[in-house]
Amino acid sequence: MILKGSQRAGGRQMALHLLNGEQNEHVEVHEVSGFVADDVMGALNEAYALSKGTKCKQFMYSLSLSPPQNKDVPIAVFEDTLKRVEKKLGLEGQPRVVVFHEKHGRRHAHCVWSRIDTDEMKAINISHPKLKLNTIAKSLYLEHGWQMPEGFKDKTQKNPLNYTRAEWQQATRTGQNPKVIKATLQECWAASDDRKSFEHALQESGYYLAKGDRRGFVVIDIYGEVYSLTRQIGQKKKDIELRVGKAGKLSSTKQIKEFITDKISKLYKGFITEQSKDHQKALKPLLKTKRAMTSQHRIDRSAQESYQENRWQKEERQRATKIRKGFKGFWDKLNGRYWKQRKTNEKETHHCQHRDQSEREHLIKNQLVQRKNLQVQINQLQLKNEKDRQNLILDLSHMNNSKDKSAPDFYKIKERAPERSPAQTHKNQRSKDNGSPDIGMEPEL
Repeated sequence: MILKGSQRAGGRQMALHLLNGEQNEHVEVHEVSGFVADDVMGALNEAYALSKGTKCKQFMYSLSLSPPQNKDVPIAVFEDTLKRVEKKLGLEGQPRVVVFHEKHGRRHAHCVWSRIDTDEMKAINISHPKLKLNTIAKSLYLEHGWQMPEGFKDKTQKNPLNYTRAEWQQATRTGQNPKVIKATLQECWAASDDRKSFEHALQESGYYLAKGDRRGFVVIDIYGEVYSLTRQIGQKKKDIELRVGKAGKLSSTKQIKEFITDKISKLYKGFITEQSKDHQKALKPLLKTKRAMTSQHRIDRSAQESYQENRWQKEERQRATKIRKGFKGFWDKLNGRYWKQRKTNEKETHHCQHRDQSEREHLIKNQLVQRKNLQVQINQLQLKNEKDRQNLILDLSHMNNSKDKSAPDFYKIKERAPERSPAQTHKNQRSKDNGSPDIGMEPEL
């Protein structure tokens, strides 16, 4: 189970994220404990109010728990993991909110603790959280027999296609897959041995090498999105310099964006828009099925919840009738019958709680299986779309090169010079000797 945690502020924003029913197909508030409020928004606002009595700004600790893909992980495992995390990080007894999310046929959890110790009115210091969370995560993989990610065994074997939330948001803006972007750029790097071959590989995939405003090396796609090269390919700046030279020799981000806008976007935009429409048309039936399935699953869960609530109230009334009142109840306390019946009722209550939880888990498990089967079809179609997009960019790159043979290198944007008479040539030569610019030639980017 992957555990990612961070200290943060913004109680309202955190609550909205936890309750987001648009990006998540199902949202289940599992627990709100230690707060006066009994809802997520009220609880996190309460945590913020407590923090105002201290100097702490990042008054929450947020943790996401992501189990291995295609593994059915019961809620008891999530709860046990949270107990371990609380003990390791010193958050035992702190108010917390636990929410489960489901999307793409997978279930994961979020837990948010208040860091404010109300007895001493100061924030709890959490030291080395990443190291401690990784230790717990490794033990979970070993205990449950899950296949451990290579990055846990050896840091040098970390998955090179992992991406941050910012990278995911950047890819989403242009309808791309962040993993595909990383994989493409890493393939371009692996297939090249110098700057020229690297730039050629990038151009065929729809990317252009540039000098970043803040970072040394960046690449820009045909949509004008800028990506850090060191982050995308997992190489250090000095290693990139050994192959492509200093970043200062490259065109600036602004120049490349202008070039893309002038000469590339117009060529690509129409074709890619048409391809996207075809993809959306093919995806539409699956998305319709997904919406219908999500709606039906919500109806089924709501029906089960109502049924269990009615059954629970009926069973509570039955248990209550077994406790006699009045003089008989007083006599039962004296002879011990009351305490014996009370213990029996507690056992029955615990059994019924466990039964209801098992029924909910069984329903969710069956629904996740249905959703995963549909997601396989969606993923296959999206993968096909990514391949078609890459093939289209490659074809259009070749087309663009063949149309403009005078400028095979996109980083040297020049127009084909008109043929000159000997007199014009002599005049231009004198201009060069006097330090004047060459007439009729555009400056290199």
